Amino acid sequence: MRARWIAGSLAVVVVAAACSSSSPTSSPTTAGGHAGSSTTVATGSGIHKIRHVIVIMQENRSFDSYFGTYPGADGIPMTNGQPTACLPAPANDPCVRPYVDHADVNGGGPHSAVNAAADINAGQMNGFVKQAVAGRRGCVDPTNPACTNSATPDVASYHTGSDIPNYWAYANNFVLQDHMFEPNASWSLPEHLFQVSEWSASCTQHNNPSSCTNALQAPGTPKAGGVTGASPAATAPNPIYAWTDLTYLLHKNNVSWGYYVVAGTEPDCQNDSTVSCAPVKQNATTPGIWNPLPYFDTVRNDGQLGNIQSVTNFYSAAKAGTLPAVSWVVPSGTVSEHPPAPVSYGQSYVTSLVNAVMASPDWDSTAILLGWDDWGGFYDHVAPPSVDENGYGLRVPAMVISPYAKKGYIDHQTLSFDAYDKFIEDDFLGGQRIDPRTDGRPDPRPDVRENVSILGDITTDFDFTQAPRSPMPLPVHPQTTLTGTPGPAQLPAAAK
Repeated sequence: MRARWIAGSLAVVVVAAACSSSSPTSSPTTAGGHAGSSTTVATGSGIHKIRHVIVIMQENRSFDSYFGTYPGADGIPMTNGQPTACLPAPANDPCVRPYVDHADVNGGGPHSAVNAAADINAGQMNGFVKQAVAGRRGCVDPTNPACTNSATPDVASYHTGSDIPNYWAYANNFVLQDHMFEPNASWSLPEHLFQVSEWSASCTQHNNPSSCTNALQAPGTPKAGGVTGASPAATAPNPIYAWTDLTYLLHKNNVSWGYYVVAGTEPDCQNDSTVSCAPVKQNATTPGIWNPLPYFDTVRNDGQLGNIQSVTNFYSAAKAGTLPAVSWVVPSGTVSEHPPAPVSYGQSYVTSLVNAVMASPDWDSTAILLGWDDWGGFYDHVAPPSVDENGYGLRVPAMVISPYAKKGYIDHQTLSFDAYDKFIEDDFLGGQRIDPRTDGRPDPRPDVRENVSILGDITTDFDFTQAPRSPMPLPVHPQTTLTGTPGPAQLPAAAK
């Protein structure tokens, strides 16, 4: 069915993408940027034809839950069209086989570090149903990683191409990565820290990376008190992120960057076992688990807080051809696809972002890296490889969308989001890594993730000898087979 109504935050961003009357807002100077026509061909050779890398990060889906039946991909094992796995259930209940579910709203399951270990179950990949049954119910914040958001667990369910036609169209026409693993075997906050810094840690002293210790599950949690540095309450001190992040190297090398946030709500649970924490308002000035950069000492010291902006600035920069060299784009709860947010809202929002880039003068020099931050408790059959005490985590959907992306290519390399940072570093920093031995800010991180031997190289997803391919805009509200799309009365007031 066709989604006829999109919640407030999505309506804002879709209108921003569709309307051309608004004036562009200023954005950081782009390293090697241009403001030419859409036919301008990027200069440089090989990877350096890419002058704009855009990371779009959605929430909480496993690879099998979205692409488990995608032709040619390492999908759900089948015999005569029937899934071979049967996931154990508690007590005397029958096991549960993966099944098609066209519901627009899913429940998912618990997805903290302990749940990741139980779901993987020493490589058997069969703990999902038991964990979902044991998950907390009735949480005030449904995005709490300890929660199960459906009366009957649906973690064994999967969607088909008719449910998410735009995502499958991107896979058909660009690159699908079928062995992309979350960099950490845990929930959203550690993943978003890895995404921008290759580590998740807890620190005791500002500007002293050596005071940081490894924290897979519980790094300091951002508070909703703004970015002034003042603690919202004496009992809730702001976290200290004193280790080095990628923006430190970008700024040091005069490479522009932007971190774009959709206004709305975001979960800020300080304790993943609580049922009392509620979603809080989110915008570019509110640090949160999807927006941790404001608490990095490096960002503050370098005067880069202004680079954390509203997503409306992303649409404006795309239209004007002034995208920074590196962009990260994070959703609000409503358009995140994090259960119980509707799948259709997230797909429409992502489509609006991709369409805006495809209509931009910057399209011919852009690589969009689209991923989902963790598995959300949903079944996946591929056991993740172990690289250190932090990960990898479970497999998630991921795609590369670019005028230089190979068409209909399935990348079977072992990847994690560490490959995103590796690509950015190879493109803009001459291969420099976030390495405490060379970046001047020593910290005790267990390894340099970009250099892990099993990590693939996403430059293989591109053909830089081809002429840049034409844009492929898609309908923001595609026809789908999704059922049960909520109407306005079913959504919380904060999402309207």
